[in-house]
Amino acid sequence: MANYLAKRIFKGLLTIFVSVTITFFIIRLMPSDPVTLLVDPKMSPEVQQAMMRQFGLDKPIGEQYLVFIQQMMTGNLGISFKTREPVTEVIMQKLPWTLLLLFLVVVLSLAIGIPIGMLAAKKRNSVFDKIINVLITTGISIFIPFLSFALLYIFAYYLKLFPTGGAYTPPPQKGFAYIADVARHAVLPALTLFINNVAAIILYTRNSMIDVLKEDYIRTAYAKGWHEKYVIKTHALKNALIPTITVTGLMVGSMVGGAVMTETVYAWPGIGRLIYDSVSSMDFPVLQGAFLILAISVVVMSIVTDLIVAWLDPRIKLGG
Repeated sequence: MANYLAKRIFKGLLTIFVSVTITFFIIRLMPSDPVTLLVDPKMSPEVQQAMMRQFGLDKPIGEQYLVFIQQMMTGNLGISFKTREPVTEVIMQKLPWTLLLLFLVVVLSLAIGIPIGMLAAKKRNSVFDKIINVLITTGISIFIPFLSFALLYIFAYYLKLFPTGGAYTPPPQKGFAYIADVARHAVLPALTLFINNVAAIILYTRNSMIDVLKEDYIRTAYAKGWHEKYVIKTHALKNALIPTITVTGLMVGSMVGGAVMTETVYAWPGIGRLIYDSVSSMDFPVLQGAFLILAISVVVMSIVTDLIVAWLDPRIKLGG
């Protein structure tokens, strides 16, 4: 176990390093120039140069990269070009909102998707199973930006059942009223991400359960006269959940991509919206910090997923 964790942590750190390096240079290949946004043309050349030196934009790109890596190693992600605040503070203000959204989506997707997938597998080729397959195809293939605007128009603008955007109604309330207000604002953005992800959970659970139910040890259990619920709960469920847990880990990375559009459409103040705003304002340090956090999140989720899969199936050797 210790050997496995050491290897995975080393590979994870390497992945993060490569990711932030690629991100650093891609950002600087963007067609626009942050200097034009930072510097007022009416300023004197001396003031313009002073501002460029303040943000390190007067240095060659190679030197900027080395400074970025050195600062990153000490936990210093720089200063936001736009707000003049430390990037760490900017990200920490936004990160809890994205974590809340992802937590709701993952929990609801697993809680609803796994039982439906199991039931569809048990009722394979039935009318219920065929309806579920149609819904799975629709949920997986639907374009998230289209879904975001459709839900926003129907439930916020037309039916007026939910707020049109934001995470809460200003000024923020206190106590349970605040929690209820946040929950009401979270419904549409969470539902947007939920539809795509619950479809994937149902699909993998269904297909995996169908394969497991064909195994010889399951047939032997039925031949011994064991009750179906006992067989599924005791013998089939753990093995059937392995692909589901694996795809859940991968799902977190894909949800972050969907969160950029979803949070932007619903004005949800999370990392996704921050990335969109930072691209628009060419805020290099915030973009770099945001992608660093995302890379760390994906690596951590990958390790946690492997550990859970190994617990579900002891035949999987972590040290291998």
